[in-house]
Amino acid sequence: MKRWACLTVFLYALALLVLTLPVMLFAFANWGQRDMNIGLREVCQTYANWAYWVWLAVLLAGQALLLLLPIRIAERRLPARRALKIPVIVTAFFLGNLLLAGLFSLLCAIFLDDGFNVFLFVDRIANRFRSEPVSGGTTCGSVISLLIIMIIFWIIWGIIFRRATRSDEPDVLLKRSTKWLLRGSILELLIAVPSHVIVRRRDDCCAPMGTFWGIATGISVMLLCFGPGVFFLFVERCRKLKPNRWPV
Repeated sequence: MKRWACLTVFLYALALLVLTLPVMLFAFANWGQRDMNIGLREVCQTYANWAYWVWLAVLLAGQALLLLLPIRIAERRLPARRALKIPVIVTAFFLGNLLLAGLFSLLCAIFLDDGFNVFLFVDRIANRFRSEPVSGGTTCGSVISLLIIMIIFWIIWGIIFRRATRSDEPDVLLKRSTKWLLRGSILELLIAVPSHVIVRRRDDCCAPMGTFWGIATGISVMLLCFGPGVFFLFVERCRKLKPNRWPV
């Protein structure tokens, strides 16, 4: 079972790596305003960015954790209630990311580059205690602000999803988890894609990067939803090839 789970995670990673180039080229190349047009060379430099690999690692870890429950179901082992907390936590994390990316895309479409001001509240609080206030924001302050907002959304979705699945059986919980993530990613893309089109047709400097983040998040989570389904396809195929090795 673990080998099929590893293969599923590998295919998910391969899909993300392959889609990075065409999605970025579609989002930025040869149809926007001024200096936001980028070519194949600039897109390839994304693979040298450490932040790209960190986000990829987070996605792969989430996919692997979501497959823990399908593995137990496929092995005919009834998971303990404690084990069911893992898919709840992982699902809430990605729902929180979808909510944050969707809201941020909307802010960029409405308030242009000022949409990034939502990540400046830590610096504004810190400026009150500085002898020499810093104009604008700092990278560290923006990252901390982002993490605080993300954790808040994560907790909110964790409470909501936990209450909705309190009495669910393992297979029902798995279906509900993938259904919520799939619907959430589709809804987020319905916000992020039009927002990206809007900001690309204006003279915004940084807003297109914010809306692209929304598109990338929506596509990544949407592909994540298919992981359990792909895993069960592998399991079913293996059962047909070697039926005598599987417990009844």
